[in-house]
Order: sequence, then structure tokens, then C-alpha cells
Amino acid sequence: MQFDEKWSFVAKKEKHCDRDDPDDDLCGDCWDYVALDPEHRLVVSALVGRHSAEHVGLLVEDFQRRTQGRLMNLMTSDENPAYADAILATYGEEYQPRRKGKRGRRPAPRKRPPKGLKYATVHKTREKNRVVRVEQRVIYGTVAAVVAALAASLVSAVVNTVFVERENGTDRNRNARKVRKTYCFSKDWEVHEAVSYFTLYSYNFCWPVRTLRQGSRREGYRQRTPAMAAGLTDHIWTLKEWLSRMAVQRR
Repeated sequence: MQFDEKWSFVAKKEKHCDRDDPDDDLCGDCWDYVALDPEHRLVVSALVGRHSAEHVGLLVEDFQRRTQGRLMNLMTSDENPAYADAILATYGEEYQPRRKGKRGRRPAPRKRPPKGLKYATVHKTREKNRVVRVEQRVIYGTVAAVVAALAASLVSAVVNTVFVERENGTDRNRNARKVRKTYCFSKDWEVHEAVSYFTLYSYNFCWPVRTLRQGSRREGYRQRTPAMAAGLTDHIWTLKEWLSRMAVQRR
């Protein structure tokens, strides 16, 4: 699983906002927080909001809920320290530290990574706005465990965030509001948030991904969406089908 965040803005950029002016409360920088399954290119969880550790925590909590608390084979992200804190807070096992000495209060309960949790980060060194070196750093778990997880991976041989970064580029292409230099930037926060969720989640069911197709040029390709690759559906959905389907299925 790969975590990342993507920048955009509403009405005007953060440097032009006055945080003492109520009219600017719904203006400024806005970020997409995304949890992506790289094997199936599936957006598992997404969140739109300000750049903060709180939103990182909400993303990890939502991802943990959607995956029913299962530990992933490997989690990766950039070196934003909020991810390590959020993963520990969400997946960590609570324990009671021993008291030092016989007097004084007992230490407050703490959390530690459970056995089997593997999380690594990508550290990028930049010079003149260009990446000149990339380092892999293991945060939770052992180096041997991370190497074993990569050996079992069907898509990656090294720790990286390239798949979620590629999805970021796809989403910018599908959502003109997020093109870096454009006149089409959002003017309304709620509309921006709604369109962000629309493009991020419709991508799963309605957008065939070239690298997921099966077959050959000679025999013909079978196009697949991330949801098809993940076994959630057996066909490419139209937007009409996706929009008209009930969010909660009745039994």
C-alpha cells in the first residue's frame, strides 16, 4: 500500500490568503490524501482537506477500516513524519511501560508496532529542484522483513511511491481543476471537494488502465479497470451506471 498527498488550491493560493479574514476560510491550498493499492492500481481511500497531520491520521484510519484492520504486506510513503505517527496510532498495540523505581506515578500507556507491521519511506535528496538521490528507510519492521515483502511483490522490487504518484498525474489529467498552471482552478471549496471525490473514485470502476490489460496485440487486449483487477467487478462501468448505483446495497 502506498500513501501520498497531492497539492491543489481553491480561489487563490495560500500565500495570498489572510487567515484573519473570514472570507478566506474556504480559500487557499487544498490537498488530496490518497491510499493506493499498487498491484491493482486501486484507490482504496481518499480524503480532501488542509495540509495537516490530522488529515493524514484520518486517511490511515479510513484505510484501516476499509481493509478491516488487516496488516498489509508492506506500506510505503514519502518522508512526511505524520504517516509514521498515524500508522502507529492506528495499528499500534497498547502496552504499559514499567515504572522506574518504587515511587511516583505509573507511566501512561503507550503504543508499539505489532509483529508483522512493515512500513518504509522514500527519502529524496534534491538539488536545484531536481531529485539527485533516493534512499529507502525502514521505519517499522526489519530490513529483512521488508526485503522479503518486496521479493513477494508482483509490482515492485524496491521501496517506492511511484504508483500513487502516477495516479496523481492521472487524476490531474482527468480533473482540469488540478492542472498546475490553469485558468480552470476551483472557485468554490465544496465543489472542489465533490469533484475530487468524483474523479478519484470513478477512476476505480470507469477508467481502464493500460498496464492492467490482459492478452496480446495479436489476439486482442482485454481492457481492465482497477476494480476489475481487484476482483470487485467483471466489467468496465459507464459513468451513468456508477452514478446511479446505490451507495449501500440492501439485502
